[in-house]
Amino acid sequence: MPQMSMPTLELVLHPVRLRILNAMSGERTCTTSELCARMPDLSQATVYRHVALLLKGGLLEVEDEQRVRGAIERRYRVRRERAAIGMDTAAAMSLEDHRLGFTATMAALIAEFNTYLDREGANPFADSVSYRQATLWLRDEELAELIAEIGTAVVSRMKKKPAPDRTPYRASVILFPAE
Repeated sequence: MPQMSMPTLELVLHPVRLRILNAMSGERTCTTSELCARMPDLSQATVYRHVALLLKGGLLEVEDEQRVRGAIERRYRVRRERAAIGMDTAAAMSLEDHRLGFTATMAALIAEFNTYLDREGANPFADSVSYRQATLWLRDEELAELIAEIGTAVVSRMKKKPAPDRTPYRASVILFPAE
């Protein structure tokens, strides 16, 4: 997998662009109109501007074009090989890059959660919404084992394709030393 360049890293580590990439995860394709509907708290101009930046940066590509009411409507998809932050890039990130990445991720997560809560019929209990924190006392090898187990569980489910009987869920794993 090609490694992400630092300018591309800066492109990804932005809350709005992260939300766009998240909205298109799981091999979903979207038009800008569909993205606007999924992110009603953002102006249409903001969504269009950030889609254009992701397209110019090579993180999105046009899958299809069709004429709709005299205009060209484009359907986009994420170029996963360009949008993923690889191990080498993560290892080369500065502390400020990590601070920016964490902040962008949290801002995107909060916005997505608020969008969920604002939906008609939102029911966190019925929808199995969960947010918990726990302190785990682990040796290095136990930490490595935990990371491998989480990775296996999440990656195997990330391979599932959208289907009428599947609901997309956002899973966020945050792990850092507490002291």
